Amino acid sequence: MSFKAALLHFAVILTGILTGATGASAQSLQLVGFGDSLMAGYQLPQEDALPAQLQRKLAEKGHELSITNAGVSGDTTSGGLSRVDWSVPDGTDGVILELGANDALRGVPPDQTERNLEQIITQLKARGIPVFLVGMMAPPNMGEDYGQKFNAIYPRLAEKHQLPLYPFIMEGVITERSLLLEDGMHPNTKGLDLISTRMLPLVETWVKTIEGNQN
Repeated sequence: MSFKAALLHFAVILTGILTGATGASAQSLQLVGFGDSLMAGYQLPQEDALPAQLQRKLAEKGHELSITNAGVSGDTTSGGLSRVDWSVPDGTDGVILELGANDALRGVPPDQTERNLEQIITQLKARGIPVFLVGMMAPPNMGEDYGQKFNAIYPRLAEKHQLPLYPFIMEGVITERSLLLEDGMHPNTKGLDLISTRMLPLVETWVKTIEGNQN
């Protein structure tokens, strides 16, 4: 075998090895955390944000995955709808959808919020991407009528589209001052640790379903 032929043979083998390694790596799930400041980790290091905390907790349970943080502080459901196609790349295996807090704070009509969320869900489902829905509740100062209409959005969408639902992202956190930033609205690192811990059982069940469908 000539030197050139031997070199070509080696290159083919090396390419095969690297391709195999890439294929093995590609077996890990690629998830996206799509939301607003509660997903983005407002004023916190990225390693403390919700996607990173969930990723670590799931990894500790033996799941090979990455969760990209596609949270944008201040985002509304309308903003999410306008960017979902480019914020969730092809090859994504699942999306954790958390939006609506800023709609409630701004008094966006609940039916409009619901339409936007449903369009996001429908677009993701059309691409074959499973969705884990994270719910929000309207602040009390928005009034009882608004609160009843807004709070019904997430259970209704979850039932209609057969989605797993974590009913209220700030459960157990919003009333604990020690778990919030100085603004009294956003969770601090400890708050997000509690949120991710509480979400973990439901998220892991969802992840196992995705893993099972890929096998």
